[in-house]
Amino acid sequence: MNTQQKIDDIVKNHDIVLFMKGTAQFPQCRFSATAIKILNDCAVGVIKTVNVLEDAELQQGIKEYSSWPSIPQLYVKGEFVGGGEIIMDMYVSGELQQMLGA
Repeated sequence: MNTQQKIDDIVKNHDIVLFMKGTAQFPQCRFSATAIKILNDCAVGVIKTVNVLEDAELQQGIKEYSSWPSIPQLYVKGEFVGGGEIIMDMYVSGELQQMLGA
């Protein structure tokens, strides 16, 4: 399975996926920390997190998969939602909570 297939499999087999730097318990960048905090605040249940720092091919591959240049990246029900700033903006406006059913 190539990197793009691996990413596609992860995105399509989990309702909420956050590709991030670090883990939910120990984020490795400010944007990833903010994204996981927002998702936890929304109390949405199971969040699949993928630490892109563990796999250089995955870190580059997710940028190609989404055509989005940065990490974190949020996917909901197979659809790309956005990166750190978009997640924050959607949270502040209430749009993210609606999308997640929170």
